[in-house]
Amino acid sequence: MAFINIGFGNIINTDKVVSIVTPDSAPAKRLVQRAKEEGNIIDATQGRRTRGIIITDQHIVLSALLPDTIATRSKEAATKKKEADVL
Repeated sequence: MAFINIGFGNIINTDKVVSIVTPDSAPAKRLVQRAKEEGNIIDATQGRRTRGIIITDQHIVLSALLPDTIATRSKEAATKKKEADVL
């Protein structure tokens, strides 16, 4: 199990992440709207502009970080996890 910081001290389990997308497209906006209606949204933006949408197996998480930044942090966490497993 590895965790990554998705901004402002908010942390997410990387094992649950399905996809990370930008909020600019119409399908992404519909996805967020549907999740709000169903109560499956977690807003981790701290009032900032949403720049990344993290899709997990159960929830939609809004982040103020760009998807590239989140992906880089995820890769670093996976590398650290592999190194720890080797030891």
